[in-house]
Amino acid sequence: MADIYKQRFSELQEQMELLRASSKPTYNSFLEKNIQNIDANALLEWKVKALSLLNKACGENSEHYKAFIGNYNKGTYDSYLEVLERLRAIFLAAREDYVGGYLKSTRSLIQVEVFDSELEQATELYKAGYKNPAAVVTGVILETALRELCDQVGLPHGKLDKMNAELAKLGQYNKLQQKRITALADIRNSAAHGKTEEFTDRDVEDMIRDVERFLAEHL
Repeated sequence: MADIYKQRFSELQEQMELLRASSKPTYNSFLEKNIQNIDANALLEWKVKALSLLNKACGENSEHYKAFIGNYNKGTYDSYLEVLERLRAIFLAAREDYVGGYLKSTRSLIQVEVFDSELEQATELYKAGYKNPAAVVTGVILETALRELCDQVGLPHGKLDKMNAELAKLGQYNKLQQKRITALADIRNSAAHGKTEEFTDRDVEDMIRDVERFLAEHL
């Protein structure tokens, strides 16, 4: 199963180690001696790329992102190599947690709780006889779930059909599930445009059940 963020972590770790290995003695006029240092511009380039990855893979509210930001700038007495060493420890911790699935698991649990609440609303709408709103709400939940899966494997958001095709292509689920998602999206679209003759009450009931099962299996 492809995961673009895992690949990016590996690429940036390799770049980071090469940067560390490039250190060489440089005269420090303040300390009046040679110290091991690295190129400032090369460090800046790596920091920008690493920060972007941590933002996408871990989130702005994660401890990893906050710690990286807190150690991003060079202090008065720091060398650029010392800055890299601090950031390296944070980067490796973030990579270990991400690859281990701990960050995604926490995020998914929170998202599933939100989905459960929204599915309950859709169920109540359906039971009250409002099949169109129930179908629309359930369709929104499904599309949001696809966006969440795209985030987990580093795919960009797009129209539902495109995300559905790309996720199936990456092996997140099979072709049968892809076709079912397309069918569910059609029900949502018909409901949104008031075309009640294109689906039945039973279709909406099955839609809510299928989306609930999809969340349980894939998030």
